[in-house]
Amino acid sequence: MTVLGIGGLLLRSRDPEARAAWYRDLLGIPVGAEGSDAVWMQDAGPTVFAPVPEATTDFASDQPFLLNLRGSDLDAVVRRLEDAGVAVERREEWETDYGRFVRLRDPEGLPLELWELPADPSPQD
Repeated sequence: MTVLGIGGLLLRSRDPEARAAWYRDLLGIPVGAEGSDAVWMQDAGPTVFAPVPEATTDFASDQPFLLNLRGSDLDAVVRRLEDAGVAVERREEWETDYGRFVRLRDPEGLPLELWELPADPSPQD
């Protein structure tokens, strides 16, 4: 067997229905609470799967991973999030040849990174 991609991500939640609604309403992910039949048929594109050094400062030290979600029209998504009262962090150094990135936390504190690919998705060397 060859692994073809990530097949799912399950999040322990204090309030699964509310958390599912947050992802659905603010990020447009067709997510459902456990036992639902919601399946997200993702667009093809790059996925980074990379172990990083334990001492990385790229994300909070109390988190074992950083969930990065790839999308389009980052400015519109950020406006929707901020209009809903979500704090979104932007940094100039997160505007790179690989695209644009912002960071935020979901309603239960899970750090998220949103990634918009550049118009030409092949990074320049």
